[in-house]
Amino acid sequence: MTHTYNVAGMSCSGCKATVQKLLAGVDGVENVMVDLPNAEAVIEMKEHVPTSQLQSALKDHPRYQLDEKINSLNGTSSHTQPRITPAVVNNVTTQGGDKYYCPMHCEGDKTYDKPGDCPVCGMHLVKQISGENKEIKKIHDHPASKTSGNTGGVYYCPMHCEGDKTYDKPGQCPVCGMNLEKAPSLSIKKKQYTCPMHPEIIKDAPGSCPICGMDLVPMEPLEEDENKTYKNLLKKFKIAVVFTFPVLLIAMSDMIRNNPLMKVMSQQNWNWVQLALSIPVMFYAGWMFFQRAWRSVVTWNLNMFTLIGIGTGVAFLFSVVAMLFPNIFPDQFRTMSGTVFVYFEAATVIITLVLLGQLLEAKAHSRTSGAIKELLKLVPKEATLLINGEDKIISIDDIKKGDYLRVKPGEKIPVDGKVFEGESSIDESMITGEPIPADKKTGDKVSSGTINTTRSFVMEAEKVGAETLLSQIIQMVNDASRSRAPIQKLADKISKFFVPVVVIISVLTFFAWVMFGPEPKYVYAFVNAIAVLIIACPCALGLATPMSVMVGVGKGAQNGVLIKNAEALENMNKINILIVDKTGTLTEGKPSVEKVVADGSNEDDVLQKIASLNKYSEHPLAEAIVKYGQEKNVTLSDVKDFNAIAGKGVTGTVDGKKIAVGNKKLIEEIKSVIPLDLEEKVSNEQTSGKTVSYISIDGAAIGYITITDKIKDTSKKAIEELLKDHINIIMLTGDNAGTAKAVADELQLTGFKAEYLPEDKLNEIKKLQSEGKKVAMAGDGINDSPALAQADVGIAMGTGTDVAIESAAITLVKGDMHGIVKAIKLSKGVMKNIHQNLGFAFIYNVLGIPIAAGALYPFFGILLSPMIAALAMSFSSVSVIVNSLRLRSIKL
Repeated sequence: MTHTYNVAGMSCSGCKATVQKLLAGVDGVENVMVDLPNAEAVIEMKEHVPTSQLQSALKDHPRYQLDEKINSLNGTSSHTQPRITPAVVNNVTTQGGDKYYCPMHCEGDKTYDKPGDCPVCGMHLVKQISGENKEIKKIHDHPASKTSGNTGGVYYCPMHCEGDKTYDKPGQCPVCGMNLEKAPSLSIKKKQYTCPMHPEIIKDAPGSCPICGMDLVPMEPLEEDENKTYKNLLKKFKIAVVFTFPVLLIAMSDMIRNNPLMKVMSQQNWNWVQLALSIPVMFYAGWMFFQRAWRSVVTWNLNMFTLIGIGTGVAFLFSVVAMLFPNIFPDQFRTMSGTVFVYFEAATVIITLVLLGQLLEAKAHSRTSGAIKELLKLVPKEATLLINGEDKIISIDDIKKGDYLRVKPGEKIPVDGKVFEGESSIDESMITGEPIPADKKTGDKVSSGTINTTRSFVMEAEKVGAETLLSQIIQMVNDASRSRAPIQKLADKISKFFVPVVVIISVLTFFAWVMFGPEPKYVYAFVNAIAVLIIACPCALGLATPMSVMVGVGKGAQNGVLIKNAEALENMNKINILIVDKTGTLTEGKPSVEKVVADGSNEDDVLQKIASLNKYSEHPLAEAIVKYGQEKNVTLSDVKDFNAIAGKGVTGTVDGKKIAVGNKKLIEEIKSVIPLDLEEKVSNEQTSGKTVSYISIDGAAIGYITITDKIKDTSKKAIEELLKDHINIIMLTGDNAGTAKAVADELQLTGFKAEYLPEDKLNEIKKLQSEGKKVAMAGDGINDSPALAQADVGIAMGTGTDVAIESAAITLVKGDMHGIVKAIKLSKGVMKNIHQNLGFAFIYNVLGIPIAAGALYPFFGILLSPMIAALAMSFSSVSVIVNSLRLRSIKL
């Protein structure tokens, strides 16, 4: 059966690809076709799949909402109402035509049936949006003076004497004289915290991870949050050092000849001093370790703190019991003076050293999120609004689409938009990674966070808030930093059994020393068992992957390579075939019409018709035709029965004539005859690498359009580097064989296939994958969405502000082939770094645990003090983070 569903929330081809892929994975679904323009999904299924089950497949993307349409055609059945809601004005449903209202609401919520001017203030009436359940917004002024989340302060009269009017500064109401009240901020974002090893853990307050016990870190790292954690640890570390140092001196005094401390008072009294000094260390500075250890046992998420808690807790409790009940211990535990050995110095020194490790880890960890913090610093706080011919400083939150903003030299561009007036050079290195400033003139796109370097200009805001490129980059980097790479599964499996195995080894160590060790065998057994517990470090294993991923993703973002998740980063390292599209990938994607040939027809008349037809198409070739027509000053006509056929061309009726513009497949499909001489001319043009579209009028092919699209300067060099890296490059294009061959020969590609429709590209990738190939697909994210989603790694070629974030696993901001080279180098660097981290963690634990157990004693007489074990354990995690930080200097 086949069902049709409305899909809300789709805005780009990336959304389409995401929805199509997720729905296709639902059990019982045989085929899915998503129609972006109509916001529909047609799903073929073996038997009825509940809508709730389909919606659950989209649970990770809550903005996509599915509901079934009413449709009685072709045997389909539906159960829910269609997603169509009437306009609402002041909670009164309007039926029929459009409604208009005054943006100043001079007459409240009154609406009009026709456009015109407000009879009160004279402003133009605004059309009420139909098709949405949307209430009219009361706008008395620019949002700069509204409660739009401006944390700088928005003030209003508590009596509302002037309705909803607000002010930027405190003062008195001009009507009633009451003090203006400050409105609460509407844009305070709740801070959330996550675990660097377990990103699924999300808490509303700082604390420790319930699984591994590590300190939670802010999901969006802020300097003050990290400083707070660091300062708290530093305070505890200082207290621990102050009290631990005298304990260590007392314990080590036995090594001094004629121990001077024994002349002051007895060993037993000094033991009481050690107990008193150790209490602040154990129950204040190190208390958090015991809390985490207890929680880990209760939840059975055993971790590093389980081992620390057991080791130091046993040492401390043993010492206390030894002081209170010395007679229960055998002689092997007694000192020369007759007292039982105590281990306060071991417990306190271990706690102090672990705190030192946590302190260093907090400092190092803050540097791993440096890329995100640098991106956050790019977001400007204020902008200069040009309103009524005057400049006004406003908060970045108050900018709305269509605003005109003045950007002065040295200032950051506040939002995405285009240059409206003036020209300048823009430093875009923070987004594209390219150091040379880009020249911008009227009509050119500019991105938030980039820096104006030379002249002042006026820009028009087009994307604000979360829609800007910078916001999307920050969100993507933040999400990717917390994603899990497949290689991490190995560490996760080992971690499940790690702590229980270490505890068992510790117990076996104790009995082995009791049975086979020298006297005092119980002392040796006890000390070595504790050393085994303390030296083991599951955190080094757990941190090996996420630290490298976090630093690597940030490094990629700084170089214009946006990684969607860690899996893509890992898979990029395995790629052996790269599939590329031609237009917009290898070429600049800015085609221009070279000429229009119309044998026996008026070329101006033909141009007028084909330009009119293509004005409804979003394809780059269509845009080139329309632009060419405008340059020739043709007048565009209305079009009827317009139809865009993917991978073929467009058809429609212009001035009563049936027009078709497209490739040979389209002309054959509409059964139009191509004269031999016309076909020969077209073939000659294609052989020289040009794209040619046929023109058909009323079923007769009468001419063609020659379109050129320059190959990007970076494509050839990038392809040479990729081929050296043993990656085969195959071009799949919808263009004709002649043009495709010319491009493939010039770039020396491994191979090419021409006249490929989007579904052909998809099937080709499936075929290669069935042969065991690891395939990456690079495309513009429009017609290539299905192929991008199917590939092991989909790479979207970004075009400035129009980045299809969701259409692929990797997005290249600048949109050239050199970005793929960067992505591969980054992937290889990150995976090498992860392997180094895992290798160190494995080797450290495999060697450290036996040494702590005393494996070297029979041969070399060497034993490992629990304090040295604690120092080694603390630095093991730090070393993994420091090694990960080396990725910041990798050259892409």
